[in-house]
Amino acid sequence: MSKTVLAIDIGSTKICAIIAQIGDDNAISITGAGIAKAQGLRKGSISNIELASKSIKSAVYDAKRVSGSDIKSAIVSISGAYTKSLNSNGIVNIPNKEINFKEIERVMHTALYNANIPNEYEILHALPYNFKVDDQDYIEDPLGMNASRLEVDTHIITTQKSNLNNLKKAVRGAGIDVENVVLSGYASSIATLNSDEKELGAVVIDMGGNTSNIVIHSGNSIKYNDFLGVGSNHVTSDLSMALHTPLNIADTVKLRYGSLLTPSNDLIELPIIGDEKTTHEVSLEVVHNVIFARVEETLMILAQFVENSGLKNQIGAGIVLTGGFSKMEGIRDLAIATFGSIPVRLARPIQLNGLFENLREPEYSSAIGLIMYSASAYAPYEIDVNKRVRHSNEVQVPKNTIDFKNEFEIPIAPSQEEGLLDKMIILPPKKEKKSDEPGVFSKFWNWATQLF
Repeated sequence: MSKTVLAIDIGSTKICAIIAQIGDDNAISITGAGIAKAQGLRKGSISNIELASKSIKSAVYDAKRVSGSDIKSAIVSISGAYTKSLNSNGIVNIPNKEINFKEIERVMHTALYNANIPNEYEILHALPYNFKVDDQDYIEDPLGMNASRLEVDTHIITTQKSNLNNLKKAVRGAGIDVENVVLSGYASSIATLNSDEKELGAVVIDMGGNTSNIVIHSGNSIKYNDFLGVGSNHVTSDLSMALHTPLNIADTVKLRYGSLLTPSNDLIELPIIGDEKTTHEVSLEVVHNVIFARVEETLMILAQFVENSGLKNQIGAGIVLTGGFSKMEGIRDLAIATFGSIPVRLARPIQLNGLFENLREPEYSSAIGLIMYSASAYAPYEIDVNKRVRHSNEVQVPKNTIDFKNEFEIPIAPSQEEGLLDKMIILPPKKEKKSDEPGVFSKFWNWATQLF
């Protein structure tokens, strides 16, 4: 049964809303999109709920108008700002000697319980990166295996409750219910990494307008995430101060002449800040030096993040740069020089059916990742923000059939599924009880006919 989903990527400089149709086979077809300038946000978090709601409402309205659908709930991205991550371990015994979904659910919740998360923090994702069955390590999927003990290592991402609640308030203020919340760096990794890169290990850096989110994906899961409050707008600010010109002019200079390659000695005329009628000449070499200094510093800090993660030897696929900031000419060459011997590639989001031309740019990786997450393109197992254990092969049950506690049924192995379907018995609907009055009359009539 196909479903319609709405994804809202709340970025530092723009709000992107995408509506898509997801089929039974998880095939995605984009039907609408809307983009609005982000207001009421500072370094990726909500600073003014009313202004943020207006921006979200504008983007969602445009997406609905193009799509022709009136969807009321959405999956929303959250910045890595104010997030904290930790690793935890859980162990459970298997009484029946066979691992089913309930046992996996139990061991993941045990790891969550052992994490001792502070009261002011809320879970965003609990991502298991290593299952151990008895003494056998690095099990991809323990479902259906025979064992007496199951162990899991889990990477847990948390965010401040106030930060999460403010985000939900802003979205609800736009008339949309929040169905799920996903870390933006996680969403970007879904949209940009292929299966080989995930297996070999890769660093995904989403470089936006005011923020840079970094995640390290290794094996089946994210093992590290961090946040840097620096983006392309800081280059604009640096140019404005160095060239003594208004911010809008500095932004134009960045977009037109911004390059990290060999500088030019040409001169350009720029208005002076505070006195736009007066102009002065500036060498493009100065522009290059200002941009180069800021981008080099940003990449050096991100390289230090990778070093501090302790996972540098697990990133065989190298560095993947995405986001609007990654479009700057020459950034790949500078990144190769900064990160050392690690390979670097620039990434656009994976192509989807119906994807509009303007959404194929790196700045929309997170938004596309949210749509793919809705189509079950997440880790094999995870606990989401709703405290629900998710499985990448879960099957959605139509809401008008059986009312399960959760919206999704427990996944079962394909080999077991056929036998189970054969054994299923559909009971007839329960008949309504007749009123007492017709029952008494019927009994009297039967008695009378027997008597006469």
